Amino acid sequence: MNNDPLDQAKTLLDEGRVDDALAITTPLADHPEPSHRALALHSTALKSLGRLEEALVFDQRATMRFGGSGVAWHNLGATLGDLGHAAESVEAMNRALRLGLDGALSWVVLARSKAGAGDLDGAEQAYQEALKRAPQRDEMAAEYADLVWMRRGDVAEAQVVLDRAAHAGGAHAPLLMTKAQLYQAAGELEKAAELLALAAERLPHEPALVMAAGMAALESGRLDEAERLTLSVETRAPELPGVLNQLAIVYLAQGKADLALEKAKKGLALAPDNQSLWGWAATAARATGDPLYKELYDYEAMVGVYEIETPDGWTSLEAYLADLAVALNKIHVYDQHPSLQSLRHGSQTTNRLTGSSDRAIKAFFKAVDKPIRQHIAGMGEGSDPVRARRTGNYRIEGSWSVRLKPGGFHKDHFHSEGWLSSAFYVETPDSALDTAEKQGWIRFGQPPFKTEPALPAEHFVRPKPGRLVLFPSYMWHGTVPFTTDERRLTIAFDAVPV
Repeated sequence: MNNDPLDQAKTLLDEGRVDDALAITTPLADHPEPSHRALALHSTALKSLGRLEEALVFDQRATMRFGGSGVAWHNLGATLGDLGHAAESVEAMNRALRLGLDGALSWVVLARSKAGAGDLDGAEQAYQEALKRAPQRDEMAAEYADLVWMRRGDVAEAQVVLDRAAHAGGAHAPLLMTKAQLYQAAGELEKAAELLALAAERLPHEPALVMAAGMAALESGRLDEAERLTLSVETRAPELPGVLNQLAIVYLAQGKADLALEKAKKGLALAPDNQSLWGWAATAARATGDPLYKELYDYEAMVGVYEIETPDGWTSLEAYLADLAVALNKIHVYDQHPSLQSLRHGSQTTNRLTGSSDRAIKAFFKAVDKPIRQHIAGMGEGSDPVRARRTGNYRIEGSWSVRLKPGGFHKDHFHSEGWLSSAFYVETPDSALDTAEKQGWIRFGQPPFKTEPALPAEHFVRPKPGRLVLFPSYMWHGTVPFTTDERRLTIAFDAVPV
C-alpha cells in the first residue's frame, strides 16, 4: 500500500473524490515550505471545485518558490487563462516555453490565451504547433477548427483541420461529431444529419456519436429513427442521465409526454442537480398538466427584471453604457458564432469577462452584484432546484458578450452549467422592439425542438439598455429574431451558489 499522502491525493482526484483529496493537500500546501507537487495537486483540487481564485494563489506561490520550473509557469498560465486573464496567461506560458516546456498541452494553453487576448494569428500558430506535437488529439483539432470557423466562416477550411487529425490516428467519433456541429452552425442541417446517420451505422458502439445522430434525426423530423438510435444506447447504459434526458426529448416530440416525464424524473433521481433534466422535466410536466411545471416555471418569482445603477466614475447610465459598448466591441474579434452555441448571425466573445482589466467591464460586475443578491433574496422559499440551493451567496461561473447582426437571434436554449442565468442589454434594436412580433425581445418557455402538443413561449421581456434579466438556468429562453438594420449587444453570465 502506498503511504505517500500526495500519491493518495492524486488517486482520490482521479476517482473524483475531490473533497477527500483537498483534505490531504490543504495542510501540505499551507506548509511554510511546500513541495512543488503539493502546490500543484492542491491547485488542481481547488480548480475541480470551481475555486479558481483560490487555486491561483497556490500557482503563484509555486512560481515564486520554483521559478525555474516550466511546469509551475504552465500551471499558472492555465489558471490565469481559466480566469480570463488572457494577457497574463500569455506571459506565463511564454515563460514556460522558454524554460523548456514544449509539449502539445502547453502550446494549446498558449493558443487559448492568445485567442482570448485577441491575437488570432498567434492563436492559430500556437494551435498548429500543438498539433505538430500531437496531431491525433481530437479535442485540440476541434478547438482549432472552431477558431477557423468563427474567424473566417469557412467550413471547408475548418474541415481540413479535422481530417488531418483523423488521418493522424485521431478518434473518429468526436471528430465526426465536431464536423457535424460545423455543418449545423453553417445552416447545413441535412448534411450534418446524413453524416451522423452514416457514422452511427459504422460506429454503433460509440454512445455519444449514436446519440448525436439521434438528435440530428429528431431535428430532421425522423422521430422513429431518433427513438431507435437513443434506445440502442439505453440498452447498453440504462442509468446514464444523458440518455434518459434524450429519451425525454424524443418522447415529447412523439406526443408521449407521460413517458417523457417518467424518463426525466428517473434521470433526476440519478443526477438531482442536472439542469438539462430539470428543463425537460418541466417541459414534459407542462405537456401533461403536471403541477411540477408551475413550480419550476414561476415566472413572477423566478424571472427578475432590474435596471442597474450608474457605476461610480460615470456621470450617467448612458455615458457608462457608451463606454461599455466601446470596450465590448473591441473584444468582438470573430465574424461568426461559435459552432456549439445558441446564437445565429452574430459573434460571441470567448474569454471570461470577469478576467477583463477594462474599467467599464470591471464596473459591470460591481453594478450587477446588488440586483443579483436582491433576486436571490426575493425568490422566497421553495423545494425547486433554484430556491432549494440558495445559500445567500454566489459566484460568477461564466461570462461572455454576444453581438447580434440584423436577422440575428438566439435559438431557444438553457444553460446546463448554471443555476441563475442572465441577459444584460448594452445596445438594443429599438425599431425592432416596437414591432407586433416583439422582434428582439427575450422569450421564455418555448423548447427548441418539436413537441406534441406544441408549446409556444409564454413570457416575454422587452430589452432596454441598462436592463438586467435574471432567471433559472434550466428555463427555456431565446430571442425573437429581428429583421431591422440594427445591432444588439449584450452581456450574459451564469451564477452558482457558494
